[in-house]
Amino acid sequence: MVHAKLAPQVLEVLKDKIQLVESGEGGIYLVGPIKLPVNLYGETVIFQWYCWLNQCQVTDNYQDIIDQLASANLAEYQQSSVLIYGDFKNADEALIRMHSICHTGDIFGSKRCDCGYQLKQSMQNIVDHGTGALFYLANHEGRGIGLFSKAMAYVLQENGYDTVEANESLGFVDDARNYDDAIRVLKKLRTKPVKLMTNNPRKLEAMRNAGLPVSGREPLWGDKSEFNEKYLQTKINRSGHLGEEGTDND
Repeated sequence: MVHAKLAPQVLEVLKDKIQLVESGEGGIYLVGPIKLPVNLYGETVIFQWYCWLNQCQVTDNYQDIIDQLASANLAEYQQSSVLIYGDFKNADEALIRMHSICHTGDIFGSKRCDCGYQLKQSMQNIVDHGTGALFYLANHEGRGIGLFSKAMAYVLQENGYDTVEANESLGFVDDARNYDDAIRVLKKLRTKPVKLMTNNPRKLEAMRNAGLPVSGREPLWGDKSEFNEKYLQTKINRSGHLGEEGTDND
């Protein structure tokens, strides 16, 4: 990924949120605190979230920090997996979910997004359907920008940027995710048609362009709250996600 030079206002927002913690061999960049409303046993609890990153070479130049992240390609350091339910290979109909890792939503139960809901609901839908597969794509954090960069994007979002603006202001594209490896695995596991649980037409396009037989799409909306309302609307208005009835403006 190639980063453009950061705008002065972006650096101004980030400068008080990134700290350098000295260590014997290099240092640790610490970004935060970031407000994180979390669903904890049915109650919304506000936490403050930090993310840290070990680096051998350190600098207090914020542009250099961003450039280091680009060359390190941090999101690629993780591995993906898939959960299979039922007779996935032979069943006539199967549901699948290409789920991008969301550290804050999937693990902490953050309500800034709908990812945790989508993860659990897609698993339940697969079980209810009788067979299917959940692909958990670990190199997709923050739509492909990595966890530390996502943390910085959250800082920008707390200062009025929407999801797309935050990613682009850091020098990324809106969505940098790649589904090639997951599609190769899916082809190995099943040759019959699949129905994709998604609101994102790019996922459908990626699968169809790869020659996969896709029988249809099942929407996966839910868990809307005051904390993610803007996030969900940005998905539809800026990222082209399909609404609950399959239109662009639902």
